[in-house]
Amino acid sequence: MALLNRRSPEHYDHTGDQPCVICTKPIPLRSDSGKPVHKVCAEDWIDCHPPKEDNA
Repeated sequence: MALLNRRSPEHYDHTGDQPCVICTKPIPLRSDSGKPVHKVCAEDWIDCHPPKEDNA
């Protein structure tokens, strides 16, 4: 199970809540890429979408 660390202050957006990109419920937290997403939503998505290995 993926566990993300969201304790860093740059994950909190003081401008207000936006809909989570996964469940659409409001959230003030942002992903590393700046997208609004709940920690548990992101962790569940990561678990369901493991990285693909490059066999090239």
